[in-house]
Amino acid sequence: MRTDNDAALLETLLASTEPRLRPGSAGLHLSDGDVRPWEQEEARRLRRAETTREPAPLLSHRHPKISLGNAYRIQWHGVALRVADGARVVGHKVGLTSAAMQEQFGIDQPDSGLLLDYMAVTEDRALQLGDLVAPRVEGELAFRLGADLSGADVGESAIRSAVAETFLVLEVIDSRYGFEGLTLADSVADNAACGRFAPGAAVPGLVPDLGEEHLTLRVDGAVAASGFGRAILGDPIRSVAWLVHRLAAFGTGLRAGDVVLAGAVHASLPLGGGQTVAVSSPRLPQAVLHVA
Repeated sequence: MRTDNDAALLETLLASTEPRLRPGSAGLHLSDGDVRPWEQEEARRLRRAETTREPAPLLSHRHPKISLGNAYRIQWHGVALRVADGARVVGHKVGLTSAAMQEQFGIDQPDSGLLLDYMAVTEDRALQLGDLVAPRVEGELAFRLGADLSGADVGESAIRSAVAETFLVLEVIDSRYGFEGLTLADSVADNAACGRFAPGAAVPGLVPDLGEEHLTLRVDGAVAASGFGRAILGDPIRSVAWLVHRLAAFGTGLRAGDVVLAGAVHASLPLGGGQTVAVSSPRLPQAVLHVA
């Protein structure tokens, strides 16, 4: 059950997509209204793990009865700490959308997290592996929206019309708890394991029949994984629909300009120093990640 305070915190974080928001202003909501000090402390614990690269003990071991509502509030508090340090929200990711990913981590439903500007890695610079705790890489489909989307009744037709660009992306997931024994609540609290993302060049509009798009992931030129777009909830657009409906339950939605990572088409792979990882498909430009 969300509260008005929850909705206000999330809405403030999403408003950080606007450059005029002063760094630190989102953090003001951390002390407003219905404060849960233990959730804030958990967010700080995860932030310390991110900055020190030392994994935190699993939340689910310390709070076995934690709800997803608690976990999402921890996520938002954690993102607010990053916004207070000058980061900016640029979109969302939906995780655990394929059977391969759910089986890999023993979790049977999707989750979502917020993407921040510092997470984007362009092809002309290398990802510093030492900046992460437990990095793994996935090949995904992604979108940039050209219109707002909000409400529990938004259908797939409206979502298709709202897509301004389609592109491939390499997502680097990174659990600040480590991945061993991870539960859904752990993943949610840790911002759905958002680490970094390397986008390919975008194609205007929505590429049709993305369920039939075959993605191939190569590590140092050798095929390491592959899968069809339909692995993402049957159709990647359904991933965006899931996210819109999830955000509606929190009193907010997606905005024009948002990037949305729809999810992986294969199980994640460990990421190593010195690697070059690329994901390609027949109709979309490849995305490339160089690892230092």
